[in-house]
Amino acid sequence: MVRIDGVARESRAQRAGILPGDVLVSINGHPVADVLDYRFYETERELALSLRRGETAYTVELAKPQYASLGLEFASYLMDEQRACRNKCVFCFIDQLPKGMRETLYFKDDDDRLSFLFGNYITLTNIDDREVERILQMHISPINVSVHTMAPDLRCKMMNNRFAGEALRHLYRLAEGGIQLNCQIVLCPGLNDGPALEYTLEKLCGFGESLQSVACVPVGLTRYREGLYPLSPFDRASAQAALEIIERYGEQCRASRGSRTVYASDELYILAGRELPPVEFYEDFPQIENGVGMLRDLEEGFRWALEDLEETEPSALAVCRHVTIPTGECGFAFLNNMLDVLREKCHNIKIDMVPVHNDFFGGTVNVTGLLTGQDICNQLAGRELGDVVLLAGNMLRAGEDVFLDDMTLPELSERLDCPAVRVGGSGEDLLAAI
Repeated sequence: MVRIDGVARESRAQRAGILPGDVLVSINGHPVADVLDYRFYETERELALSLRRGETAYTVELAKPQYASLGLEFASYLMDEQRACRNKCVFCFIDQLPKGMRETLYFKDDDDRLSFLFGNYITLTNIDDREVERILQMHISPINVSVHTMAPDLRCKMMNNRFAGEALRHLYRLAEGGIQLNCQIVLCPGLNDGPALEYTLEKLCGFGESLQSVACVPVGLTRYREGLYPLSPFDRASAQAALEIIERYGEQCRASRGSRTVYASDELYILAGRELPPVEFYEDFPQIENGVGMLRDLEEGFRWALEDLEETEPSALAVCRHVTIPTGECGFAFLNNMLDVLREKCHNIKIDMVPVHNDFFGGTVNVTGLLTGQDICNQLAGRELGDVVLLAGNMLRAGEDVFLDDMTLPELSERLDCPAVRVGGSGEDLLAAI
């Protein structure tokens, strides 16, 4: 049962006499506990809604086009409490955050509903067999799973949860039921790489067509690890060894099923000192949100946008402009080389790429998305910044102009005495901003 917080004006629900404060009990006899129940059962053309108004039960019957909305509104999107993670993973990034940051950064979600609705990754330690059956019944697909290892004992160790190995049975059940799976492996040297990684990939590839993709990403370590499990970062040799395994399984999948399926993140290639694969390698970029092919996708979009600009607005290339672009150390060389194409065509445009060392997290975290306002400010101070400072959008909180350290975009602009502008994530966005 869920309490109705509002009813949209002129909606079917309002015309049927449903009021805010009423409680929705069931739809067509199916109990409604959260957003998945409501969205799934709401899609039918003919509906019988069981409701309560105070102590009085009543029923509403109505017909509508399939998938059309009823117009009911609820206090929260999930219509339920968000489920928190029950694990204490040895590599958890949230456990490596310093104290004093905004409260929302410390919440660890592990909610299968958010996996389907927003692409969040879940560990499967937070659901039971009934929830798995609901996923199968509703055919909620794809589901994104943080696997890390398919070895039960090792999974228990890595996730500090004695039930983590047993929870793998849910993964097998979902695969058997035809649910598409996107899997993530956070690689920790000496724990789940080497033979353990081969074992995991062998098991995952055994899921056949249910396995949609696998992303292997290197562990991120900050300086705030006192009292945590001792982990070491990847060096060139260990990154190269991991890539050899990942690419071998990717080739096997490509030969057997026509899709590479298994990928390493861009960061792992850079750590290994390897050139990133060509854009065709990444097929339809199934794991781009995990940093798999993100740089090649940006480069491809930038190149196409530049060619289009040359054809449609050649005068735009004559503009005089000076921009500064701070970026993480990991992708600096690649991005700087990418921009050389524009520099060669537009001699009146000066582009200063600045690799920002992540002092906030201790220097071992080097991706752009985890830069803070204070590090950008400190390392751009005293420079001639030109007309504008362009910032990758993933440095800032979604929907807000706020960095991880709570510095705002206007604050950064004021401290730098130069406008700082958020840039969208595509190559076309970057070219337009420049």
